[in-house]
Amino acid sequence: MFNFSFDKRIIYIIIAIMVLSTVVQYATNPGALYGLLVSIPGVLIAITFHEFAHGFAAYKLGDNTAKNEGRLSLNPLDHLDPIGTLMLLFAGFGWGKPVHVNPTNYTRRISMEKGEAIVSLAGPLMNIILAFIFAIIYAAIYKFAGLAFIVSTVGQIVIQLIAATISINIGLGVFNLIPLPPLDGSKIIMPFLPYNAKQWFRNNEYIFYIVFVVIWITGIAGMIISPAISWISNGIMSLVQMMFGL
Repeated sequence: MFNFSFDKRIIYIIIAIMVLSTVVQYATNPGALYGLLVSIPGVLIAITFHEFAHGFAAYKLGDNTAKNEGRLSLNPLDHLDPIGTLMLLFAGFGWGKPVHVNPTNYTRRISMEKGEAIVSLAGPLMNIILAFIFAIIYAAIYKFAGLAFIVSTVGQIVIQLIAATISINIGLGVFNLIPLPPLDGSKIIMPFLPYNAKQWFRNNEYIFYIVFVVIWITGIAGMIISPAISWISNGIMSLVQMMFGL
């Protein structure tokens, strides 16, 4: 999902500042701390399935690299990147430990470029599918669980866990579709670019890394993806509500 190719120290300094400021906020706001705890299962699910999807897609295309490295696994410990996980918890977006793939192993039925696009798309697509599945569970609780369970303490915690999982998966999926390195979107758009644009993109990749860092630390990234997140969230919930007659 995420693969830094320039000085990581800059990223780590930025992350440390952001996490520290958020930790202070959580320490002085019990409600925010509870929200953090509720989000943990959703973060583990979102990152684990996202990275698994990358590896599985590569495997289906003929590349055994992820399988040989033990990444075709749903064990969160195989996929969590410490910094990326902290970012997802404290900043609302982050990344997992990158899945290594070797495009030269992909089936020759498609080009390596298209194979990379498919593998990159698999992660965000998995997150959207997970959001839809948990939205179904969410609606099923309201439809069949009964008012006594819904208003109970356990029921409220379950509902909040599911809602957080939906939100985190949509956020992670949409965030990674931004077409800037090192995000998945940068590889997804590659087959659709003219040849000269591809060459310029590859030769000047460092510029896009800088752009990414700027929109990340200034909050512009959040402004860019918020409409898409809202549109997908509303679409999923509307569809599920229609399915259950809610």
